[in-house]
Amino acid sequence: MIALRGRTLAATLDVPLGRELWRLVEPGPAAGPDEAVIGSSAGGGALTVRRSTDGAAPGAIVLPPHLDHLGAGDIVAVSPTGSHVEVLWRARSPHNSVLLTERCDNYCLMCSQPPKERDDSRLLRRAAALVRMLPVGTAELGFTGGEPTLYADGLIALLRTTTQCLPGTELHLLSNGRRFAEPGFTADYAAVGNPRLMVGIPIFGTEPSLHDYVVQARGAFDETIAGILQLGRNRQRIEIRVVLQKHTAPMIVDIADFIARNLPFVEKVALMGLEMTGLARANLADVWIDPYDYRAGLAEAARLLHHTGIRTHIYNHQLCVLDRRVWSLAVRSISDWKNEYLPACMSCSVREACGGLFASSARHRHSEHIAPVSVG
Repeated sequence: MIALRGRTLAATLDVPLGRELWRLVEPGPAAGPDEAVIGSSAGGGALTVRRSTDGAAPGAIVLPPHLDHLGAGDIVAVSPTGSHVEVLWRARSPHNSVLLTERCDNYCLMCSQPPKERDDSRLLRRAAALVRMLPVGTAELGFTGGEPTLYADGLIALLRTTTQCLPGTELHLLSNGRRFAEPGFTADYAAVGNPRLMVGIPIFGTEPSLHDYVVQARGAFDETIAGILQLGRNRQRIEIRVVLQKHTAPMIVDIADFIARNLPFVEKVALMGLEMTGLARANLADVWIDPYDYRAGLAEAARLLHHTGIRTHIYNHQLCVLDRRVWSLAVRSISDWKNEYLPACMSCSVREACGGLFASSARHRHSEHIAPVSVG
C-alpha cells in the first residue's frame, strides 16, 4: 500500500503559504509560481520539499518517510503552515481519482467512503485547480465521492473546465445516478459535450426493495433507473456497477438479466468485489460473503452480459476464486496505492495477471479459498 498523506517532519516557512496545490519539480533555474522544488538543494522555487533523509533546511518542508516516494510531476496539497501534505496526483500512476465530496444521499451498507453531511464545496474548487495543473496529455482521470451530483451546477462547471483543459483525457465519474432523473440536469450534463466522459452508476437489485435496502434510501431504485434511462435518451456513456455482497450476490444472475433486457444501451457493466473498509467493516456480518461461494452465479451473470454484447468486466476478484471460464473478463482494477497480495500469492503462476486484493481486505477479511494456481 502506498501512503498518500501525512504530517511533515519539519516545516521552516517564513510566512504561511499563499497557495494550496503544488507541482513537484526537479531543482532548476526557473520554477513557476505553482511549482515546488523536490530534493536536498533549493532550486529557486517558492517552496522546497525535502525527503525525510535530507533533513531540515530554511524555507522548506520535510516529508515523512512514507511520502518519500514522491517525485517530479506529482501534485500535492500543502497546508498553509506546511505541517500536512496530501498527494492529489501521482504522475507515474494510472490510477488517479479525485474526491469531489464526502456528502451523499445514499448510505450504502458497504460504502467505502462513509458520507459526511457538511459543506465541502472546497473539494470541488480544489479539483478545478488541480485539473488546470494537469498535463494536457493525461490519459485517464476519475471523479469520485460521495455523490458529486449533489453539487449540480458546480459539478457541471468542473466537467466543462476538464473538457476544455484535458480534451483527450478519458474521464470517469462515479454517481448513484439519482440526480440524472431530473431532465434539466441531465441535459446540462449532456451539453458538456465530452465524448470521453463516462458515468458509473451502481444497481443492487431488480426492484426497489433490495436496492433501497442496500443503499438505505427509500425511492432510490426508481430514481436511479429513471436517471439511467434519462442518460440513455441523451446518448451518454454509461457503466453499470454491481457490488457483490451478502444481499446482492444471490441475485447476481437476475440483476444481469435485468440489465440485459431493460438497459441494453449501457456501454459497460462492472461486477465488483467488496472493499473491506468504511461501512463494509462496520457492517461486516451483514455484508460479507466469501466470493468463492458465489463464483458459479458470477460466472453465469458475466457470461450472460458478455454474450448480450455488453462490455463486461469483473473487478476486485482474485483469479483463484473465479470460475476459469471468466478469467478473461477479470481485470486488475484495484488502484496501485491500495493493492496487495497475500504470502500465499507469491508462488502463484498467474499472479501477474491477477488483480490481487485491497490492502484493507488483506488485513481484515478475504476469501478462505485464496491459494496459488498452477498453470502450464
